Amino acid sequence: MSRFVSAALIGAALLVSGNAFAAKFDPAAGKATYDASCAMCHKTGMMGAPKTGDKAAWAPHIAKGMDKMAANSITGYKGAKGMMPPKGGNAKLTADQVGNAVAYMVSQSK
Repeated sequence: MSRFVSAALIGAALLVSGNAFAAKFDPAAGKATYDASCAMCHKTGMMGAPKTGDKAAWAPHIAKGMDKMAANSITGYKGAKGMMPPKGGNAKLTADQVGNAVAYMVSQSK
């Protein structure tokens, strides 16, 4: 019985830690990065970027989770509808800045 309880507690901890990444980023702080580095493509849909606020376009990305979206944004992404260079083409951005910008776009697109 104690093994079952231990396994259940470990499983619960893993589920909670999966949301730690999403909690790490601050959408409000991401707005400045979005305005400076992301808006050119995400306002217009350039290179197939999902437009900020377009719930239907963002839904499949959001379904992948913040971890995947931020990782794709940091390392670059090539999908069926377009591509994104690493860090949106701004190599000076930190991983946190990129994650914050992704969180901002997600907050505007749910």
